[in-house]
Amino acid sequence: MTRWRLWLPLALFVGIAAIIAIGLYRPADRTVASAMVGKPLPDFDLKPIVPGKPGVSSAAFRQGKPRLLNVFASWCVPCIAEAPRLMRLKAAGVPIEAVAVRDTGPAIAEFLSRNGDPYAAIGDDPASSVQLSIGSSGVPETFVIDGRGIIVKQHIGDIRDDDVPEILAALEAAK
Repeated sequence: MTRWRLWLPLALFVGIAAIIAIGLYRPADRTVASAMVGKPLPDFDLKPIVPGKPGVSSAAFRQGKPRLLNVFASWCVPCIAEAPRLMRLKAAGVPIEAVAVRDTGPAIAEFLSRNGDPYAAIGDDPASSVQLSIGSSGVPETFVIDGRGIIVKQHIGDIRDDDVPEILAALEAAK
């Protein structure tokens, strides 16, 4: 056996280890390309889920002003973490409407009293039909909708401090 063949298993091991190391240390692209971005918000009309607050309809998003549509639930732990950022967006003058999925009115009222209420309207989506029709598969998710009712951005997961400037920029660009 020639001498170089003795080193072949070690060379293979080093090559495979290098490929694995590159895969582990390369930053993952966590961008999710939504199929609904660039498309009109599907037609829906959800009844109110809490007393004193209107429900949500797709027609409200076609009134010329961009706004956020937040999909949330009272039983969602990341929704609690997101609540201060939504209050910050509301304080910045951002209109926010919401779809409450698979929830109850009393649970939503308790959630809002504990975590703040950034919403102008909240619609009841007991079977997640609207959630699924807009391309949402989990909670929380937030959509930037332009004044013509076109989805211009989908944010998956809770909004964190470093996401707020990006969402504000998307709203500004949607004007």
